[in-house]
Amino acid sequence: MPAPDDSTAPTDATSVGAVLASWLEELGLAEQLAPAGLPTYVRDGDQVRWRDPLSGEPLADDRLLELDAALRSVGDDPAHGVPVELVRLRREGRLRAALLDGGWLDYAGVAALRGVSENAARFAVHKAAERRALLLVQEQGRTLVPRFQLDEQGEVRAELLAVIEPLIAAKVDPWRTWIWLTSPAALLAGAVPHELARDPDEQPFVQRAAVALAERARPTRR
Repeated sequence: MPAPDDSTAPTDATSVGAVLASWLEELGLAEQLAPAGLPTYVRDGDQVRWRDPLSGEPLADDRLLELDAALRSVGDDPAHGVPVELVRLRREGRLRAALLDGGWLDYAGVAALRGVSENAARFAVHKAAERRALLLVQEQGRTLVPRFQLDEQGEVRAELLAVIEPLIAAKVDPWRTWIWLTSPAALLAGAVPHELARDPDEQPFVQRAAVALAERARPTRR
């Protein structure tokens, strides 16, 4: 829902905080404040109390006004801005939940596919990861092996080796890598990278897209 028109938008911090909270709730983004490391709030009757993310103390008025401006800063009209970072976090949260719902294997699962012991699978998995030939994702103390990258025998799909390697080498966040490889990608005209890579004629384009993503993820050298 759009924010209030500039001419009627509140300017005092208390009113701004209440309007900002309602706006985020209407957009379904209030729960993304904490994951983004931003100030959060609680409702106390008719009042909205914003808190500093580090100290837990009440958020200073000037910081609250800065937060409001920052969240509305994308777009031609600040009054109708979009909190893009919170939208991205919400999208990634939903995609993570979907991927965690059956989209991965543990060591035992890999062992079952390969017909080896769990210890042998664990050793092989980590050796492949060291060679940047296998994507691993850490989640709440567990090591997850995203299923899409393995064939029916539990081996890494050959066509993905040159796609995965540059992303791991560039230290792209493993979750971001997993999401990119399994979601429609703008760089590939909306195709899903790991699916498109099955076509030998298209695999080079997927590889180049992965390299481009890896280059954007590398820290800027000064």
